[in-house]
Amino acid sequence: MSFDRFAFTRRQGLKAVLASAAGGALGAFGRVADAQAQTRAETLRHVLAGTVNTLDPTTPGATRESFGLSTAVYDRLASYGRKQVNGSWVFDFDNIRGELAEKIDRSADGRTFTFHLRKGATWHDGSPVTAEDVKWSLDRAVSAKSLAAGQIATGSLVKPEQFKVLGEGVVEVSLDRPDRLALANLAVPLSPMFNSTLARRNATAEDPWAQTWLKENTAGGGAYMVEQYKSGQQTILKRNEAWKNGAGGALPYFRRVIAQTVPEAATRANLLERGDADIAIDLQSSDISALEARGKIKLVATPQINGFTAIVFNTRMAPFDNPKVRAALAAALPYEAMFEAALFRRGRPLFGATWTEAPNGAFPQPLPFRTDPAKAKALLAEAGFPNGFKTTFSFSAGVAAVAEPMATLIREALGAIGVDVSIQKLPPAQMASMEVERRVHFFISAGTAWLPAPDYFLRNYFTGDHRWNFSGFSDPKLDTLAQAARFEADAATYEATCRQMVDIVARDVPMIMVWQPNQDAVMAPAIDGYTYWFHGQVDYRDLRRA
Repeated sequence: MSFDRFAFTRRQGLKAVLASAAGGALGAFGRVADAQAQTRAETLRHVLAGTVNTLDPTTPGATRESFGLSTAVYDRLASYGRKQVNGSWVFDFDNIRGELAEKIDRSADGRTFTFHLRKGATWHDGSPVTAEDVKWSLDRAVSAKSLAAGQIATGSLVKPEQFKVLGEGVVEVSLDRPDRLALANLAVPLSPMFNSTLARRNATAEDPWAQTWLKENTAGGGAYMVEQYKSGQQTILKRNEAWKNGAGGALPYFRRVIAQTVPEAATRANLLERGDADIAIDLQSSDISALEARGKIKLVATPQINGFTAIVFNTRMAPFDNPKVRAALAAALPYEAMFEAALFRRGRPLFGATWTEAPNGAFPQPLPFRTDPAKAKALLAEAGFPNGFKTTFSFSAGVAAVAEPMATLIREALGAIGVDVSIQKLPPAQMASMEVERRVHFFISAGTAWLPAPDYFLRNYFTGDHRWNFSGFSDPKLDTLAQAARFEADAATYEATCRQMVDIVARDVPMIMVWQPNQDAVMAPAIDGYTYWFHGQVDYRDLRRA
């Protein structure tokens, strides 16, 4: 529902939505002043650019906003902790705690996890959570044609036989061999636990996992229940007063959450400044700067520690199949100027390192890419292009705000070393197709790894013949190292293996991760507890009004 469809002001329009959306409690607006204030204080209003297009996060084509909503509605067996970094909360990938499980036992050989469910945990309909529900949910994750199977397979979770009910409230997950990412995969939005009795009641012979029904209905037991759902417009949640699975057993602060799609960035900014909305994470940089200057909002800016923006070379197309050509262009790029013009320095740079061998196995980390035109010219000559060549730099119109200033600077800098660059701005769908078909020369792209382990990053973005290996890069040694690291239990060996992979990426330059842009969360001054999560969405359970 767009605010432009209301026949009154945007401020009045949002209040009308609030008043009608949640029945009796929010209907108190305009009747009793104290009740109005209480309702307003305990209601969080989130305005989104995108849409929640399904209530089942495992649905193929589910939006990021759907992933975020599912963390509030469904529990998983486990959850990442959170920590403070430079004064801001971020998820803690190295600290996995129980969520629906109050205790997780890990075998000494790393092949077995035993989950002990929280005593007294119930589904939204009041029925008890059972080990059989968990078994059904895990079977569904590996068996249904959904987003879940591909993701959790990266943790070697691939068949129903791996999941066993050991007794009342106890489930065992077994692996053929230790996998560093098995437990981590049970903490992502694609591993929700379902009320299997309710889901099966709405399944059919053609749809045994109730996928159709679960797109617009829920069978969860999470911190919030869905009170109203209008696909692509708004979702209203109410707090589950029986929820027991939060850290320390605490209930979320907000009794209700209204998540509403407002496509226009300027409108979202206006609603926040007026106090008619509480949080948004997808405003334009120019709007954020203006809001910040006027001092009516709070900004929490967190570098996307598991994401990146990159300049990608198509390593399967001449002349970018030549690593010296790629290295030459990497030496010519104007990194600082691009960072300033495209991102207003709102992020963490991944260029400018001075090392010749990786100092550690972390990834992404700043790599030794620096502006050096003389080196660029020498490398071009060594590659057989002393007079340069012609090429095309492409980007999606959907990222034009960042890509256009980059493209102008890239064309100018490469022109200085003899490389004639044409700029091609394409509709998003066409750009995506051309990337997948490897029909673009070099281009801007971006990625996010839900599991920010170095080997997972390097395996996904630099090996294999799939969508996420943007550059089509292939290096037999890197392929071997990436697979070995996944199953390596020794910390020192794992670190050394990752260092070798980082060295290969720095040497062969299949793509240049230029920076990690900020996640700019803009909120009302009284909102506290915002946490940057790996899925890039707001977790309503973290937030409170001071």
